[in-house]
Amino acid sequence: MLLAIVIAFHVAGIACALRALMLGRSPPGTVAWILSLVLVPYLALPVYALFGHGKFRGYVVARRARNEELGRLTRHGAEAIERAGAKLDGAEREPLVALERLAGFPFTRGNSAKLLIDGPEAFADMLQGVRQATKYVLVQFYVVRDDRLGQAFRRVLIDRAAAGVKVHVLYDDIGSENLSSAYVESLVAGGVSVSSFNGRKSWFVRHSRINYRNHRKIVVVDGESAWVGGLNIGDEYVHRDPVLSPWRDTHAHVRGPSALCCQLSFVEDWYWATGDTLELNWEVPTKEVEDRLVLAMPTGPADELATCGLAFVQMISLARKRVWIANPYFVPDSAALSALILAAQRGADVRVLLPGRPDHYTAWLASLSFVPELVHAGVKILLYERGVLHQKVALIDDGLCTVGTANFDNRSFRINFEITLAFLDEGFAREVATMLERDFAGARVVTEDVVRARSFPFRVAVQACRLLAPVL
Repeated sequence: MLLAIVIAFHVAGIACALRALMLGRSPPGTVAWILSLVLVPYLALPVYALFGHGKFRGYVVARRARNEELGRLTRHGAEAIERAGAKLDGAEREPLVALERLAGFPFTRGNSAKLLIDGPEAFADMLQGVRQATKYVLVQFYVVRDDRLGQAFRRVLIDRAAAGVKVHVLYDDIGSENLSSAYVESLVAGGVSVSSFNGRKSWFVRHSRINYRNHRKIVVVDGESAWVGGLNIGDEYVHRDPVLSPWRDTHAHVRGPSALCCQLSFVEDWYWATGDTLELNWEVPTKEVEDRLVLAMPTGPADELATCGLAFVQMISLARKRVWIANPYFVPDSAALSALILAAQRGADVRVLLPGRPDHYTAWLASLSFVPELVHAGVKILLYERGVLHQKVALIDDGLCTVGTANFDNRSFRINFEITLAFLDEGFAREVATMLERDFAGARVVTEDVVRARSFPFRVAVQACRLLAPVL
């Protein structure tokens, strides 16, 4: 009996190793899976069952191109976005074509954009917008907590539902694993439609997809306004956690056709989670007097390409003057690492702002392993010391910048569902530059010796954590 079990494990290990060989995206990761599955299948098979999937296949099937009902609804949105697409001239458009193709959307005109710095300002603006909803509210967060902020959000959503506004709330199963059932039940009792991202799926599907998180943070009101950024619903995001305060984060509020792009992303996620289609407004908003160019980039493991990582590599490759990045989880793949080094070698001012006080220690240690190589190449690395850094912001030269949910790591580049807003606007870019300059003033520059000067156990921990980069 024992011999039969051992043989079964090894046969299954070899079968999965062949699967990894055929479907693996990166040679280092594929080699690691093959060796572990063949040599220690008893340990590797359960891990591979959770983390070895190369694509989010069910979601791919549910997407608009593969589903008639969802396609009927979202085609209206896609057509409206195309009509609002910016008509850029050849010289201006050429470097942006790759970004638009990766996003599946064009840069759109007729948008207003507001930079929201830190939780209190962002949530005040968000909740005010939700209170003004007359048709519907779409809410999606990675983390939702049943605390003071969560209860305030719940009261506003229930109030809107009572006023006849359709309210839909989507949260991630892993990020919100501690969310109380009483919180969800109270929303449902108040007339709010609620679902976790994998809510209706079978036990096997939910657990086999545990490595894939929906990390998006989106609020859409009436198809006219949208909020996207790094903030989740929890007291720590508004400086109420005694350990994690102050919390440094950034959100953006857009009005105009870019809001429809965010809405389209929510509709696809909602369909995956519930099987339901949403009848929403797909008319291009025309109330805005600003004309900022905005590109919404929903990315994730259902994409045919590693869209998120490729988009950041493309943007860095455009830089001639500067690349400023603020990100809490900085574990770049080889392509992104090379892009940063090449930008510095071209003479661009390349700065990367990292947490000085991390909220996830393993990812922080892994990020430190890249410091000596980057600093040696001319990249300035700074550690933020005024609180916990969580913003996901990038600034390229004087006119291109991003605010979104994506971290600068393999998980966001390839595994998580993310959304990033890219702004092609010098005025908005100046606001971002001013914000980042204030952040740099609260940080210290580190040298190549930031790791070498530490104890031997610390240096070992840094290198060991770097080995975990594919799943961080």
